[in-house]
Amino acid sequence: MEKRLSQTLGEAAWAESGLGVPADIDQLQQRITMLEQNLADIQGRLDESDDELEAARAVNRELTRALNQRE
Repeated sequence: MEKRLSQTLGEAAWAESGLGVPADIDQLQQRITMLEQNLADIQGRLDESDDELEAARAVNRELTRALNQRE
């Protein structure tokens, strides 16, 4: 009986502290989905930037080669 009373009082104290309140699973799931979409968008933009950078480097190499051949 003492153990059960202790357990009940402990659970009540935990709940009153706000620490025992369960998280809103739906809200967290929506947040995860939104963050995953943001990550996918950012990854897409990064991939595009990488492609543009590689193209600029290729043009730069060609121009450098052309300038060096003139001399």
